[in-house]
Amino acid sequence: MNVLKKYVKIIDFLNEKIGHGISWLTLLLVLVVCFDVVSRYIFKSSSVGVQELEWHIFAVIFLMGGAYTLMHEKHVRVDIIYSRLSERKKALINLAGTIFFLIPFCLLIIFSSFDFVWNSFTIGESSPDPGGLPFRFILKAVLPLSFIFILLQGISLLFKSILIITTPEKKA
Repeated sequence: MNVLKKYVKIIDFLNEKIGHGISWLTLLLVLVVCFDVVSRYIFKSSSVGVQELEWHIFAVIFLMGGAYTLMHEKHVRVDIIYSRLSERKKALINLAGTIFFLIPFCLLIIFSSFDFVWNSFTIGESSPDPGGLPFRFILKAVLPLSFIFILLQGISLLFKSILIITTPEKKA
């Protein structure tokens, strides 16, 4: 059980740090959007590169924030029944959901995106638009990377569920 607890501690720490780091990108995104709005509406000038930078930053925030969101249980969930359950029953649902849905889905995305990223890297893909951003393969590489972190966090959730289920209940 100590191995499970150690894994949980390491992965939770890692995803906590990544989540806090990624959160700073929201400030950068706000600044880029403000710059875009000011340049477009006040100076009547627009840049494809700036517009692409907006959605690149948003994509990184959304994808890399997934594991952090899962760790803090802030992901979308229908809590009509779940919120009323005991910790042990919640752990059973989390265990089943992680094994049958989360882990297979993460593995599917990781393995199916490999060729997508590799092809982009080998051709040195950049934006097809004039004035667009280069190195699009870097953004595409965030897809499997983010799902690796979600998978690691999913395994942490699996271990947390096992620890809750196997811990004897305290009698009052």
